[in-house]
Amino acid sequence: MLHRGQQSTDGTGGGELVVPMAWLYAEYIADELLRSGDLMPPTSFEFRAGRDALALTVFLADTENELSGIQVVSQLENWLSLTAYDQPWQDWVCERMAALTAEAVDSGEPVPDLELAASAWRWLEETELLAPDLNAVPGGGAGLGEDEGPKVWTPAWQLGLPLGHLAIHLF
Repeated sequence: MLHRGQQSTDGTGGGELVVPMAWLYAEYIADELLRSGDLMPPTSFEFRAGRDALALTVFLADTENELSGIQVVSQLENWLSLTAYDQPWQDWVCERMAALTAEAVDSGEPVPDLELAASAWRWLEETELLAPDLNAVPGGGAGLGEDEGPKVWTPAWQLGLPLGHLAIHLF
């Protein structure tokens, strides 16, 4: 989506400012879904991981570039299936990002939406968060509280994806 302005974002003075509306809208939807689920404090890294994973899902699933407020409800089932535990979400994200990047290269136009999505994906892949070890031996520690069990460093997307899935489900 283009917004007419005084100069382009690359400083060439082309008269057009490219606004990353698709990404900003996907991020807004993800944020609203997570906030309505009240699963994590909005200031936590876990919330950011959930928001970014869900925003990537919303952004990359919009293959027609026509996501509007009315279509959000109709897309919930699709997003739910994409974020399900047994789905290869990480592979799907990589494939969609590669396809969108190839389209951007072919067009020769800057795509700020894709740049923001790529930044979110890099953060989700490169950032590790300390989380409960869900693969620990059951019953290994009698009477351990939620914060006292074994923990492991986990890529942010592996925490954010189930959080996003649950937020969609609760919506």
